[in-house]
Amino acid sequence: MFKKIFITLLTVIASFSTKAQTVNSTQKPKLVVGIVVDQMRYDYLTRFYNKFGEGGFKRMMNEGFNCKNHHFNYIPTKTGPGHASVYTGTTPKYHGVIGNDWYDKYEQKMVYCAEDDSVQSVGTTSSDGKMSPHRMQTTTFSDENRLFTQMKGKTIGVSIKDRGAILPAGHTANAAYWFRGKSEGKFISSTYYINDLPEWVKDFNASKAVKSYLKEWNTLQNIETYTESGADLNEFEGGFRGKETATFPYDLKKLSKINGGFDILKATPYGNSVVIDFAIAALKGENLGKDTITDVLTVSFSSTDYVGHNFGVNSKEVEDTYIRLDKDLERFFKTLDAQVGEGEYTVFLSADHGAVDVPSYLQDVNIPAGYLNNKETKAKFSAFLMDTFGVDNLIENISNDQIFLNHNAVKDLNKTLAEVEAAIVNELITYKNVYKVYAATTMHNNDFTSGMEELLQKGYSQKRSGDVLIIPSPNYISYSKTGSTHGSGYKYDTHVPLLLFGKGIKHGETLQKTVIPDIAPTMSALLGISFPNGATGQPLEFVLD
Repeated sequence: MFKKIFITLLTVIASFSTKAQTVNSTQKPKLVVGIVVDQMRYDYLTRFYNKFGEGGFKRMMNEGFNCKNHHFNYIPTKTGPGHASVYTGTTPKYHGVIGNDWYDKYEQKMVYCAEDDSVQSVGTTSSDGKMSPHRMQTTTFSDENRLFTQMKGKTIGVSIKDRGAILPAGHTANAAYWFRGKSEGKFISSTYYINDLPEWVKDFNASKAVKSYLKEWNTLQNIETYTESGADLNEFEGGFRGKETATFPYDLKKLSKINGGFDILKATPYGNSVVIDFAIAALKGENLGKDTITDVLTVSFSSTDYVGHNFGVNSKEVEDTYIRLDKDLERFFKTLDAQVGEGEYTVFLSADHGAVDVPSYLQDVNIPAGYLNNKETKAKFSAFLMDTFGVDNLIENISNDQIFLNHNAVKDLNKTLAEVEAAIVNELITYKNVYKVYAATTMHNNDFTSGMEELLQKGYSQKRSGDVLIIPSPNYISYSKTGSTHGSGYKYDTHVPLLLFGKGIKHGETLQKTVIPDIAPTMSALLGISFPNGATGQPLEFVLD
């Protein structure tokens, strides 16, 4: 009798399990769209909120979930590491993309995060297509979706920047496409993915879509209503060659002749429009989201970064760029509704880093800020090395706020590496506008759980990072006196948006702190697939329906 009851119970449990599996499979979105907005600070959502329409950023907030206290949890906050971290669910410590470029201490040269001389360009005769994700050491959630679906679920990556297309799409992508400007104005790829461009890409490149944006850039709305940004004419912006002032309007067709041809579009909101045009072409050309096997489309908007670097975070140009991006997002979401089906896809939107206000502007309003005098620091540091160690070959490379020592020269001193590192740390911490300095030995031997030390450690790769790590003072940068940049662990660089909406996502918001590596595990949990193999983030179960 007990045996019969037990068998009956197992049958009931099995039926529930089968039913649950069926429900789970039907609840999966047909398409996941990952959006990264390059250099988007969180406060752009709130600053420009009243200028947005209802179908872009506001649609994501009104229909989906808004994580208002979302941060990068490592240093450096740069484009390559940012894109890799969003999609791998971990930090540079594990995925290995420690910068856009970095000094390879084994090859003894600078390397770029996406360069790959073993592949060839596709769609151009230039070397701009010789790229792949081979330097990224862990999988993305898009890789795991490909593995889970026996490679039936497609992955396509799209961006102006090569690294913005390649790193999110992962190692197993069907293709990644990025923009080749100059005299060509078209999307290209590499033989890592394909040997020839698909017909839909050739058709797009042959169309006049890109060329149509070489036109006047003026504010979309009356410039007098752009009260959320500074004066149009000021001394804190770069601008374009051939135009005396960085003020609206800009004749892009005329200016393109001395500003890199089609490359000028990168530093305007029209670069984002080109990406949307191409993403829509990819959606249709690859039939994404047309069956029950989940596809992944990664879209990265790079023009927001170019505009920010050129004009600064408080510029009229940045405000107009985000107002126009909001319109492009609305157009994109309407296309997803029509092509995939409203409620059948899931979208998340975040950023790869924020940005600092232009330090010269901050100085003008009495906030401590400034620019690093690298020439003076180098001279002082070189004198210290000679006085202390009596050699001039101790430093192999200085880049990305890291010092790489010549380990053979250290051995010749009859000193330990830790002793040399400690001496350098004790020297550099006395320098003006150096906030913190740490030795690699300290990163190895400690487990930091808070503060800048934790961020530095999570960005430190034992095999790839330097021997001494430097953190400049807040609002102090090595950059021109116009425009904004990024890379630090301060809140202006770490605080970015995280918006999610669509199938499987609740409506709501939170001020609970979330971090970039949480995104990929959340997408994996939504899809019921394995987490990326190096993931350190946690699924945000409170956003999942």
